Amino acid sequence: MVFSSLPFLFFYLPSVLAVYRLSPLRLRNLCLLAVSLLFYGWGEPVYVLIMIFSIVVDYTHGMLVEHWRDNRPRARWVVASSVFCNLAILIFFKYWDFIAVNVNHLTRMNLPVLGLPLPIGISFYTFQTMSYTIDVYRQAAPVQRDAVAFGAYVTLFPQLIAGPIIQYRTVAEQLVRRDENLEKFTAGILRFTVGLAKKVLLANAIGQLWDSTLAAQGRTVTGAWLGLAAYAFQIYFDFSGYSDMAIGLGRMFGFDFLENFRYPYLSRSIVEFWRRWHISLTTWFREYVYFPLGGSRVSRGKWVRNILVVWILTGIWHGAGWNFLLWGLYYAFWMLAERLFLGKWLERLPLVLRHVYTMVIVLVGWALFAVEDMGQLAEYLRALFGGAAFFSAADGYTLRTYLPMLVILCVASTPLAKTLWERLQERDRSLLAPLLVLEALVLCTASLVDASYNPFLYFRF
Repeated sequence: MVFSSLPFLFFYLPSVLAVYRLSPLRLRNLCLLAVSLLFYGWGEPVYVLIMIFSIVVDYTHGMLVEHWRDNRPRARWVVASSVFCNLAILIFFKYWDFIAVNVNHLTRMNLPVLGLPLPIGISFYTFQTMSYTIDVYRQAAPVQRDAVAFGAYVTLFPQLIAGPIIQYRTVAEQLVRRDENLEKFTAGILRFTVGLAKKVLLANAIGQLWDSTLAAQGRTVTGAWLGLAAYAFQIYFDFSGYSDMAIGLGRMFGFDFLENFRYPYLSRSIVEFWRRWHISLTTWFREYVYFPLGGSRVSRGKWVRNILVVWILTGIWHGAGWNFLLWGLYYAFWMLAERLFLGKWLERLPLVLRHVYTMVIVLVGWALFAVEDMGQLAEYLRALFGGAAFFSAADGYTLRTYLPMLVILCVASTPLAKTLWERLQERDRSLLAPLLVLEALVLCTASLVDASYNPFLYFRF
């Protein structure tokens, strides 16, 4: 079950809000834990056991770290055990088949290929639970002695499927007491509706162009770049829309989640892009991989190693495929290039050219990310860089058809709408907000009822 579905909007969410509001304050974490497990088990009942196992493992490891606070070597072994358990679960379900297929191909071994479906959200909640134990060890977060509160943190359904990755220390206090009032609840509804509209009305509308481009036989240079632009908008509005919905739902239940996107397509460098895109993931890798390796306060050779390690891990975190490893190495190259020599050159360019440079690199990166078959990827890259006819009549038709939507997507990728909204008087916003929410819900519902195309790209990560 995803947020942009009719069962969630008209059955699950209203029911959960009603049960939650009727629950006594002391039982609300238990209520969240129960409804989140129900949400998770909606499509995969068996995998609820994996999530419960993860809760038990990291809750007990956190308690052990606290117990052996004065015995640092033993506490470090506990942290290592927590990391091992979480990574073992992630590697088994997400990477085993990829490892087995490639080992079998390179050797005479016959490792079993299990074909197990990937547990929903496993990449996100394993990282969350790992960060909890590490932060307790670092004394960056208090140990959680209430197993129910900890379980609610791990399973919290607003951000369960695709983040943002919530570090325990950012919500530790809110698990004990949180501000639940009408103002925050209505702000949550508005934020959720914005995210829903981004997903249903924008991402879905442009996603079909990417699908048709990927399936096309006689791809042109223009068609290849146009398709990548479509995918770039689809994945942004799909994922940032989901993050908006998660943040909005969190507010409805009294939580304040950190932002996950800050208009990344306005970036003028690759370094800036990754400060704006999927912020919770880049923050996680920076704090739990990059800094422990020494960050930038090491020799140049070790710093290059640190960047490579972080981006290789970032790439394969997204999926078990050679294209994801290539995507990680691709961004490692550009991050190193900008910090070593390109950065000073970029500063001398006009802002428009810096933006064009960034978007070209990002678009090529999306090709590496989206096309998982290496043969098909090679063909697509050839088309991008002149290995095909430049333009066709079909491209002209596609441009005319999608041009209004592309203009809307470009504008929606900027803070223009937010700026105009914030310039309104408080009284005008209070009058307009219910009308806009209602209109957006009607349009989204009509779209969901009418269309069968409603993919969620990060659902498989």
